Amino acid sequence: MAHEKRARLSLADLEQTMAFGRHLGAVARAGDVILLKGDLGAGKTTLTQSIGQALGVDAQCYITSPTFSLLHEYDGRLPLYHMDLYRLSSEEEIEEVGFEEYIYGQGLTVIEWPERLGDLTPDNYLQIHITWQSPQGREITITAHGAMVERLPDFSTF
Repeated sequence: MAHEKRARLSLADLEQTMAFGRHLGAVARAGDVILLKGDLGAGKTTLTQSIGQALGVDAQCYITSPTFSLLHEYDGRLPLYHMDLYRLSSEEEIEEVGFEEYIYGQGLTVIEWPERLGDLTPDNYLQIHITWQSPQGREITITAHGAMVERLPDFSTF
């Protein structure tokens, strides 16, 4: 089995980006981990909002960036654990706040600023790197790692 598989997508506008996120949420399984990379304002939280829509997170529950609280948890078909590691500086800090319980939990874990995980990065995950293509467009690079290689969703419709 290959340990890594990559796909690239060009998303022309916000609607395509949201559709991509809804697709991710629709195929998510308990225990899945999605690592989101990208500059500030690239669309990581917007993508998480659309993932939450597909998971059935209550529309009254607005998904926001957990930059200051570090973790937001939302109820849906699967629990959505949305983490932002921007303010953490070491693996030890991540362990101290108990994030490993969520990463290996029964929900879908979406992590912004995942480079802070270091050796705590799980073996099986999707990494999504978002870059600007135009004021509305994004280029998405999806890299599946470990067992996620076999489950890399079909993105041919994007």
